Amino acid sequence: MSKFTKLLPVPEQWVMVRDEGTGLVWTADNVSPERLTFADAKKAIVAMNAARFGGYDDWRLPTITELLTLVDYTRHNPAIDTDVFRNAKPNWYWSSSPGASSPADYAWGVGFGNGFSGYDHRSNDAFVRAVRSVSPASAGQ
Repeated sequence: MSKFTKLLPVPEQWVMVRDEGTGLVWTADNVSPERLTFADAKKAIVAMNAARFGGYDDWRLPTITELLTLVDYTRHNPAIDTDVFRNAKPNWYWSSSPGASSPADYAWGVGFGNGFSGYDHRSNDAFVRAVRSVSPASAGQ
């Protein structure tokens, strides 16, 4: 049994995925089909919120801790559940967590080829998966 539930509108056309363990809601697809710089990743999420993707305007980049919850260590290339996360790439994905050595220049990410984490310069490109926190009152949505 998967720890993820496909959301909206029907199982064949889901656009969001709820992690039943954390309660977080994720985009089923990458935010963009292309890799983005950190600045462009943030702009893409602003655009998602302006368009009310999935009916919501509170999407954000995940923290490194949140992003690591998607790693499936029983899988490889990509190390993520591809039955629920469509178009997942075995590449790096941005998190919102800054690199401590130079927070303005670096951000943490996860390499979904094998589930490793590390930080990279914000001018480099990575994929983006957006997340939203769900309050208990709206958890069933």
